[in-house]
Amino acid sequence: MPHIAVVGSGPSGVYTAQGLVQQAGVPDLRVDVLDRLPCPYGLVRYGVAPDHEKIKSLQGNLRTVLEDERVRFLGGVEVGPALPPAKLLDLYHAVVYCVGAAADRHLGVPGEDLPGSWSATDFVAWYSAHPDASDHGFVRGVRAAVAIGVGNVAVDVTRILARGAAELAPTDMPEAALRTLAVSEVRDVYMVGRRGPSQARFTTKELRELGGLPDTDIVVDERELALDPAYADPSALPAANRRNVEVLRAWAAAPPRADDARRRIHLRFFLRPAQIVDGGGRVAGVRFERTRPDGQGGVLGTGTYEEIPAQLVLRSVGYRGVPLEGLPFDEALGTVPHAAGRVLRDGRASLGEYVAGWIKRGPTGVIGTNRPCAKETVTSLLADAPALVRKDLAQDPLAGLLDAGVRPVEWGGWRAIERAEAELGRSLGRGSVKIPDWAGLLGAARRS
Repeated sequence: MPHIAVVGSGPSGVYTAQGLVQQAGVPDLRVDVLDRLPCPYGLVRYGVAPDHEKIKSLQGNLRTVLEDERVRFLGGVEVGPALPPAKLLDLYHAVVYCVGAAADRHLGVPGEDLPGSWSATDFVAWYSAHPDASDHGFVRGVRAAVAIGVGNVAVDVTRILARGAAELAPTDMPEAALRTLAVSEVRDVYMVGRRGPSQARFTTKELRELGGLPDTDIVVDERELALDPAYADPSALPAANRRNVEVLRAWAAAPPRADDARRRIHLRFFLRPAQIVDGGGRVAGVRFERTRPDGQGGVLGTGTYEEIPAQLVLRSVGYRGVPLEGLPFDEALGTVPHAAGRVLRDGRASLGEYVAGWIKRGPTGVIGTNRPCAKETVTSLLADAPALVRKDLAQDPLAGLLDAGVRPVEWGGWRAIERAEAELGRSLGRGSVKIPDWAGLLGAARRS
């Protein structure tokens, strides 16, 4: 009976498991979905903003797969020195790595390491209760913040900084983060891109949400929009980019809201970070160079500079895959080399080793993009199945994990975490509230 391990329980991992068990031509196939964390769902749990309930509801679809009788969730299983890929492959007929892109890209400018300068990933992990996250005092003493980047993550952190506690209280945001944001003194949030509005990566739906925040003014300078050659006539742009330009055009033309708006969101374009300004050992602002289109989709510096005062800088300029010891890795692309999902070692397919998701194709696309990506990998794996099942497994892989000193959190443990989070929420007069630390999560899981 084929027994497959899928490493990673985010969308790419769960879609891979779903694709495997739906194959009628492979009877009795079983899938173990492993995750380093004791909780499933990956970035749907720890990356989607807490106020995006519709997207977070995708957890229900992922749950259906993980509750299939042919699928077993094993959380708290870390592939690494104690459980290297070679050992994992000894325990299973095949292993599919769906480990995402865990690192964030850097700006590469002076001052980037100053206190007050963080990746948006750090900030998201904190307000999403990731157990590895730290409270860096992100918003304490902050009146102005700069988000560098114009993708959906930049929009998310901008929106969370501008939201009030009353709007965030119904979410599953951890209590400590909610209390910190409730007393935040942030008044101005700048979201800044080095290119123009026609090349921004955010979706129109996310962009429009900024305009719906109560008591928040949106500030857009039409002169910056007009620097974009596509601004005057966006009809040739793809529909999504065209809608973005239309929304920004309407905001630029609208009269300002009341001068006493609680918060202001400034959308800036054609500004490239040149330096994080040092103000006595911590962030005091960002120095930007004005850019202009180069006619080939990029930008050129103009030699003109502008400084935006701020006490918090969040960079959101993309993700990058992280090498997994024991697997080949392409440093230039930040991915595992593969052919249609088959891991390549020295240019040749390694029988039984596969990849899907961002570690396969790079950090591109939306959640739904993982479906065809997983399908391609599943197709490759099933084509190899006759060769894979020639290997006899000495025991249930779970016994092998236990022998290696791994103590997995099974589905019952995850359900116990869910109950504990519901109880925590009730005690706080809220809905379900995430447990933000390893001790709390594992303690709840053991009560199963």
